[in-house]
This record gives sequence, C-alpha cells and structure tokens, in this order.
Amino acid sequence: MSNNTGEHATGCACCGDLLRARFDRRRFLQISGAAGMLAALPSLAFAAEGNYAAMLVTCIDPRFPQPTLNYMRGRKMVGKYSQFTFAGASIGVVAPAFKAWAPAFWDNLAASIQLHHIPKVIAMNHRDCGAAKIAYGADAVANPKIETETHKAALMEFRKQVAERQPALKVELGLMAINGRVEMFA
Repeated sequence: MSNNTGEHATGCACCGDLLRARFDRRRFLQISGAAGMLAALPSLAFAAEGNYAAMLVTCIDPRFPQPTLNYMRGRKMVGKYSQFTFAGASIGVVAPAFKAWAPAFWDNLAASIQLHHIPKVIAMNHRDCGAAKIAYGADAVANPKIETETHKAALMEFRKQVAERQPALKVELGLMAINGRVEMFA
C-alpha cells in the first residue's frame, strides 16, 4: 500500500519482505565468509584442541610476563603450551592461605590435559613475590637463601600434589629472578 507520495506504509508486506530478504542475504554472506575463512585456515576451527608440550603455571606479578615469555621463547615453546596464571604460581596452589584457590587450578589442569594432551606441567615461581609473603610471612622471604628455601618447599609440595592427582604428568620446577634468570629444581 502506498500513500500519496508513492511511499509504502510502514509495515506493509512488500517492505517487510524486502527487509527480510536483505537480512537473509546479509546473514548468508556472513555465514559464507566465516565458512570460507575456516576452509582456508582449518587450524582456527580446532585451535583449542591438539597436542601441546606443557601447561605453564605463573604468577600474576606484572613484572614477569615478558621475562617468562623470553624464557619460553628460549626453550622454543612459544605456542606450544597452555598457561595458568594466578598469585604465587605454585604457592597459590599449595599454600594453606590460598586453599580456596586450589580447585580452580586442578580443574584447569584437568581441562588442559583433556584438550591439549599435555605431558608435563611447568611451575614457575619468582623472587620478590608478594603472594609468598602473604602465604608464609615476611620471615619466609627475609633474605635470598630463606626465600629460595621457601619457594623450593612450595614447589616440591606442588610436585607431590601433581603426582597424587595426575601421576602421568612430568613436573618441572623453576624460580625466576627479577632479571629473568631461572633456577630449576630437581
């Protein structure tokens, strides 16, 4: 139906059909474009699953993402690991002060095993960690020797708990210095 100016009345059948047709064509083009991208780059469709080298557990400290990435780059592992980051790294998993956090880690580790088929987990604590101080007190990080022992004890407890829950996983334990140098523990 048209009015005296030749325009159709709002909601008329022919304009409604025209709008539906535009929407259908637009939607068809969007879907076609997405399908074309997936056909051209099939790895995007299954990027969440695959066989990866490890899960890396790190701390939230803003000073350490770049040194950690540099470390993983040096090991030629960039793009080959999943990552779980929360305060204290292994300390956030094993310290009684953070016991409510542990289930989130264990659930994420199980998901990474299921999705990424990881053979190992790498726990990377770091020096001058505020979470270590919160969890164990200032005396536990009072000097480098004591700080090392505190981190080593937390990392060893982490290894023990991983072995209890996921016995097939290998575990690597490291302590990163402010300058990015990593001390590994056997």
